[in-house]
Amino acid sequence: QVQLAESGGRVVRTGDSLTLSCVQSGQIFVGASVAWFRQVPGKEREFVAAIRRSGDLSSYGDSVKGRFTMSNDNAKMTAYLRMNSLKPEDTAVYYCAYRKAFTTYLRQRQDEYDYWGQGTQVTVSS
Repeated sequence: QVQLAESGGRVVRTGDSLTLSCVQSGQIFVGASVAWFRQVPGKEREFVAAIRRSGDLSSYGDSVKGRFTMSNDNAKMTAYLRMNSLKPEDTAVYYCAYRKAFTTYLRQRQDEYDYWGQGTQVTVSS
């Protein structure tokens, strides 16, 4: 079993930067991937970014490419999402997700992940 805990969400202004953290505890899967999804009321949960725990492969949704960067610190069992140039459209609840099985490409569907955190709210004011 894997438990995930997100933190770092807060209210920021357009153009600000913010880093979210996802702390993982429990069983270690060496081939796992960690991802971030986000969701706003009335919309489907949207893929944001994913990274293999090895750090050798990462993927980003079209809406955040060039602005967001994901990274790992496996010694701390933590994945990070660095968000730059934030826009009001980035306002959402951000969820950390964990896929335990190895994959040759990073998955972008929520049903391809096994464990989820409770979410952290990011609000970007204009």
